[in-house]
Amino acid sequence: MKIGDAANAAGLPVKTVRYYADIDLVAPPRADNGYRDYDAADVKRLSFVGRSRAFGFSVAECRRLLTLYDDDSRASADVKAIAEEHLAALDQKMAELATLRAELSAIAKECKGDAGARCPIIDHLAGA
Repeated sequence: MKIGDAANAAGLPVKTVRYYADIDLVAPPRADNGYRDYDAADVKRLSFVGRSRAFGFSVAECRRLLTLYDDDSRASADVKAIAEEHLAALDQKMAELATLRAELSAIAKECKGDAGARCPIIDHLAGA
């Protein structure tokens, strides 16, 4: 099938599908006309990568997951280890975001939000 059909079937933009093919996450063969020829297995892989990316897995993590996806003798413990590493990274990012939110909230409360030029937000961002 053509890239547009594969993209629609996988629920991804064509540009994303082309990118995944360019970086060899999904490697459909080329037809005689030079175009990539996607099949049902390629669409499943595209969907898998799309859902993995929606969970925030990096391209490198997606490669690792795809290796396990393709390995019928995989240990689920290996998949779980990747998921738990990602969960730890998400927890750390969430903690960082919570700190940033609290700080921004505090300086936003200090700002009068009036017609005056003095602004604690600007001062804070400028390092004053």
